[in-house]
Amino acid sequence: MLATMSLQSFITFLVLGALAGWISGLISKGQGFGLMGNMIVGIVGAFLGGFVFGLLGISAHNFLGQLIFAILGSLLFLWLLRFIRK
Repeated sequence: MLATMSLQSFITFLVLGALAGWISGLISKGQGFGLMGNMIVGIVGAFLGGFVFGLLGISAHNFLGQLIFAILGSLLFLWLLRFIRK
């Protein structure tokens, strides 16, 4: 998927991931992982959210919908990380 992205799409994806990671960090009231950590959590969350919602047959075609999927995926990823740590 990433191999066929244009540079603009890739930058948008990184911004979306960073924003989703930051918002999910605020929602989960965690310590946060810093800019790069939040970006990684957001990017993994964007993939996870897209995968989960894709399995459910739900898709998002605009920035806001993709951001919501990424935030929900990031929250799920943070929950999984906390579950594994315990």
